[in-house]
Amino acid sequence: MSIKKAGLLVFLILLVDQLSKLYIKTHFKLDEEVFVFDWFRIHFVENEGMAWGTKIPGDYGKLLLTLFRIVAVFGIAYWLWDSIAKKSSNFLIVAISLILAGAVGNIIDSVFYGVIFNDSYFAPATLFSEQPYGTWFHGKVVDMFYFPIWKGNLPEWLPIMGGKSFTFFNAIFNVADVAISTGVGILIVFNKKAFGTTSKE
Repeated sequence: MSIKKAGLLVFLILLVDQLSKLYIKTHFKLDEEVFVFDWFRIHFVENEGMAWGTKIPGDYGKLLLTLFRIVAVFGIAYWLWDSIAKKSSNFLIVAISLILAGAVGNIIDSVFYGVIFNDSYFAPATLFSEQPYGTWFHGKVVDMFYFPIWKGNLPEWLPIMGGKSFTFFNAIFNVADVAISTGVGILIVFNKKAFGTTSKE
């Protein structure tokens, strides 16, 4: 795969990711939910930290996380460039492109959203608000896809979780997260093809 094709893939994923986030942010208030099906909903939440809302403690935790992500993106971008230069497998190049696009998509939220949006607590946010909710590098990542496929109480005989309420699948995520997960999935499932062959364009 050429650098132009990889770049186009990254650009298209970023475009869909950011358009979906801008729409949700400017049309939904925080925790607003729309039922598409019983098992699929659009549910607006904001993630201040890593996956599943994990946070780095301390006043500078969010800043350190954002800076780490930026450094990681440069590393991933170099990996992509190097893989294309070495004519690596298309499986590998597509996977890296997906991971890079997803990482950049969430970094855009973290770097810019705090200074271009006001908060979403009581009404949809305003783009380029005069009262932004945060500062540079302290924005919150917008998530919206929710698939609560099954909800109920687990059987009493199960260890630890027995008798407790459980939801499958409980994570809320965005297009960037899907891209990263898909890229990692390709590397795992097609490991031999990704790292063992070269493209023949």
